[in-house]
Amino acid sequence: MRIFWLTFSLLVLIANPLSAKDWKLVWSDEFNYQGLPDPAKWGFETGFIRNHESQYYTQARPENARVESGHLVIECRKESFTPTNHAPVEYTAASLTTQNRESWRYGRMEVRAKLPQGKGVWPAIWMLGTNITTVGWPRCGEIDIMEFVGKDPRGIHGTVHYAANGKHASDGGRLETNQPYADFHTYAIEWTPERIDFYFDGTKYHTSPTDMAAQGATNPFRAPQYLILNFALGGDWGGPIDDTALPQQFLIDYVRVYQ
Repeated sequence: MRIFWLTFSLLVLIANPLSAKDWKLVWSDEFNYQGLPDPAKWGFETGFIRNHESQYYTQARPENARVESGHLVIECRKESFTPTNHAPVEYTAASLTTQNRESWRYGRMEVRAKLPQGKGVWPAIWMLGTNITTVGWPRCGEIDIMEFVGKDPRGIHGTVHYAANGKHASDGGRLETNQPYADFHTYAIEWTPERIDFYFDGTKYHTSPTDMAAQGATNPFRAPQYLILNFALGGDWGGPIDDTALPQQFLIDYVRVYQ
């Protein structure tokens, strides 16, 4: 009878995947304050970081990252700005990260956000392995909870990146929806030892098996990762920029991590 009950319970779990109510909330930012993002939770990437992008990420600059009216606002601007000890730049934005503050191994990561729109915009909600400073990318592993590019205005992308045989490998899915930038939507992953499921407003649209990145302890998706919220512009995937669409705002209502 005990074996039957355990088998029945497992079948129920498979047929009815875990939802947010089945997880315990372990970390969050509800953005119910004013001013700069909470420094106990968020740090900033600064400068030109990756992917040949056009924006300069500023450090704790309210014009690019602030909390107001219950939302985190990450704003990308076309402007003449001169960073300290740097030549003038043409575009500014922000990239917030929990690196050296919080990281997680497995869980449900859920973000409710409203996307910017226009050619060249490239907002993202994603994660990187905490060992990136020692092993580099892509060996550290990357989980892209949500990426959106303005040149694909109906597509939401969820992807994992890792190293296979010493080379970059990836696996991902695309969900097509009408005007995803017109309202707030919920973007989430459920990350377990077996798989990483990608969700848009509660609809699962892709699954990456954890073991595709390797067997055993070398698998980057069996190690802690930290969270990043950024608004990129142009670059390798963002494409040509429509200056007339700027400034644009990437609005985040909340960030919640369940385990």
